[in-house]
Amino acid sequence: MCPPPATEQVLRRYTDEEAREVIVRAGEDGARLVIDRDLRARGGERLLGRLDPDEPTANAALLCDQYLRTPPERRRCRAPDRADELAPSPERPPRPEPDWTVRAAGFEHALRAVPGGMSIPELRWTRATGSETAVAVSLRSAIALLESYEPFCSHSRSALSRHADDLEVSTTTLSTELTRVLCSPIVLNRGLREAVLARVKCGETTMSEIAIRCGRLKRGARGNRSGETSWLARRIGLLPEGGRRVPTPWVHTDVLALIARDGLGIAPREVELG
Repeated sequence: MCPPPATEQVLRRYTDEEAREVIVRAGEDGARLVIDRDLRARGGERLLGRLDPDEPTANAALLCDQYLRTPPERRRCRAPDRADELAPSPERPPRPEPDWTVRAAGFEHALRAVPGGMSIPELRWTRATGSETAVAVSLRSAIALLESYEPFCSHSRSALSRHADDLEVSTTTLSTELTRVLCSPIVLNRGLREAVLARVKCGETTMSEIAIRCGRLKRGARGNRSGETSWLARRIGLLPEGGRRVPTPWVHTDVLALIARDGLGIAPREVELG
């Protein structure tokens, strides 16, 4: 096997059905190409990216790491051509960034690339009030404050799709947070609270009767039986849990189903927020 030209530097060798290597190849005017190719035949080249003369060499290793972490079926690379080595990268107008902003209740939530624990920024939800500096918050925290899944979840899906192959921003945290929100058995209780209060307001039932139907009973000093209304009020977000200062916007799906079916006589899906 012939040694590689002096204009090439091997970054990583790996096996993916065949032995392959990622190299950096020097071009003209100080440009460098990051290329994946067959190790033995030195063919089947795939262009991972092009570094302009003013870019640090460390960016080549970053491109390589991001590429190898991407599942093979999602790697979209073309073959390099002579034009890649000849001239600086053409200026391309940046794609307009969608407005992933939610303004409500005196707060502004926005999806932004913020500094993180990696060498590249990460896409996170941020929160700001008036002139205050925006701070990163979790997707769950943003949803809890407004007691609404939307448009936070749809904005998050859109951002993850847009940046799926972006090597300059990390989407790991946002992707993990979205998965947890969608798969968690802990859900928003606003729909349940509104249904309970509507029944009570129109005189169909009382908080005590609903609690009794759910099996939550208490007896007074004289042995009178009544429903444990404080339990119900905590579950639907009217009273804070013990040791807390504010009511929780969350409830377990099992408890939501109990109150909906036994307490109100309706299907849980009627009070679940999408």
